[in-house]
Amino acid sequence: VTTRLMTPDEAIEAGAMALFGEKYGEEVRVVAMGGSDEKPYSVELCGGTHAWRTGDIGLFKILSESAVAAGVRRIEAVTGAAALAYLDETEKLLREAAGALNVPPDQLPARINALMDDRRRLETELSETRRKLATGGGGEGGGQKDIGGIAFAGRAVVDVPARELKSLADDLKQQVGSGVVAVCAATDGKASLVVGVTDDLTDRVSAVDLVRVGSAALGGKGGGGRPDMAQAGGPDATKTDAALAAIEKALAAAVSG
Repeated sequence: VTTRLMTPDEAIEAGAMALFGEKYGEEVRVVAMGGSDEKPYSVELCGGTHAWRTGDIGLFKILSESAVAAGVRRIEAVTGAAALAYLDETEKLLREAAGALNVPPDQLPARINALMDDRRRLETELSETRRKLATGGGGEGGGQKDIGGIAFAGRAVVDVPARELKSLADDLKQQVGSGVVAVCAATDGKASLVVGVTDDLTDRVSAVDLVRVGSAALGGKGGGGRPDMAQAGGPDATKTDAALAAIEKALAAAVSG
């Protein structure tokens, strides 16, 4: 690294790069790095203070890198004693994490990956168990009913994530063959609802219309989707049975009408 003092105009004429929008004084430092004196890799000017040599900086640890404008990147780093303190703290956290998992630090990544695999496996098993309970009539909503000649299966379940409700509704649709299904879940004080209609009945019954009725019973508004599958929710998790009852009543009205 070499540094020279110049006026801003002299520095730019010499090929130094100036930052757009920066204000420079009458004299700036021109910093050249790498390559040869005749053709360095980088030449920039700055009105701030620079170290005269890289050895003055010591250890240099980059903490982050981000974009600040088109074609311009920004790095944040610590140097010298601050860099040593950062690395000491990082090593302390590494050893604490390794100790919590009862493995040497160099085995920590493998241990974490194994735990993540176990978690994914358990989540899959839990999801399958929930589906079996719901589609097997284990929920509180009871079994299949006949509503004006249309099969209706409603299930009220607890602590089932909203993302799993559509797959539960698909399973119920397969079970009923032809009919309407509804799955309402109470999770963390809120309710999620999915209504499914088999393809042969979508010209008579719309899942969107039914899910909106159920959402209203849950204290919610709206809901949407397709005639064969629609989803909604509401703030009152105590009304899951009421939502299923409202859907059943609306289905009966649609069939009789």
